[in-house]
Amino acid sequence: MLRRAKPKNAASKRALKKREPVIEESVKQALFVKGSSTSEVVLDALKDLYALRRTTSVYFSKKNDLHPFDDSRPIEFLSTKNNTPLIVLASHSKKRPHCLTFMRTFDHQILDMFELFISRSLPMDAFEGNKPAIGNRATVVFNGDLWEVDDTFGKLKNSLLDLLGNASSSNKGLDKVNLKGIDHVISCTVDTDRVVHLRVYMILLKKSGSKLPKVELEECGPALEMTLGRTRFADDSIYAEAFKVPAELKTKKVKNIERDEMGDKLGRIHMHKQDFSKLQTRKMKGLKRGGSAEEDEEEEAAEETPRSQRERDGQNTKRIKK
Repeated sequence: MLRRAKPKNAASKRALKKREPVIEESVKQALFVKGSSTSEVVLDALKDLYALRRTTSVYFSKKNDLHPFDDSRPIEFLSTKNNTPLIVLASHSKKRPHCLTFMRTFDHQILDMFELFISRSLPMDAFEGNKPAIGNRATVVFNGDLWEVDDTFGKLKNSLLDLLGNASSSNKGLDKVNLKGIDHVISCTVDTDRVVHLRVYMILLKKSGSKLPKVELEECGPALEMTLGRTRFADDSIYAEAFKVPAELKTKKVKNIERDEMGDKLGRIHMHKQDFSKLQTRKMKGLKRGGSAEEDEEEEAAEETPRSQRERDGQNTKRIKK
């Protein structure tokens, strides 16, 4: 754990305050670093990944002697100094050729690390046509069962989504999307041989004769095929703290209201118990379950009594008028 220095003046106090956790995070910054020894293949991949999120990244052109699996303190120092929780390190050696190391930090400490060895690659310059515009966000698609079944690939999916998605927490739950602002798709596919295929496609909107345009995809690069190497994860308690949702952002549960699988809103109403014995219904002889003849005669007499009483009352009123 890094030592947290106390601010000595107002400027350092403001700088430390900017690094404090907030309720709604901005876009995560990424740091792209060269290792002590690199190859042309891994450098092209590093530059192309940097080009996909140029506006929210920092690129170090000089080489740095970094070995995160042996000593993570230099990486944590660079992450803290540049305020970049996402780091991508390019390195090359005989034992680990064409290696890209994807790292994430939480509270200026390493959260997870993944080594991906490039077995086949085509840089962005090898493809003709338009390239993604600077500042536009990508649509990230994950294909393959291993992303959901395997715990290691599930965490790798989360790390790639943070790096390639380039979104902030304030953009969650949007109900409208500007089609012109989404011009490329990043596809991450893992096959049964545990090989990760990364492809980037441009989105072409063409006329379709209707209100909705016709969508076509055109590959624009880079194209990478990578195999998973070494991994390192923080403790489960640190992961729980990293994925903790603030109380201000949690949706309050409304009592007796829920939603089904289709998203329809269902409500539950509680009523007092009804006494059906006092419920007034239309009396019919055919609906009676049975009874003695004497009871039927008594009920008929009870029904006729009010009628005869009303007739006598009517005659009395006529006599008074006369």
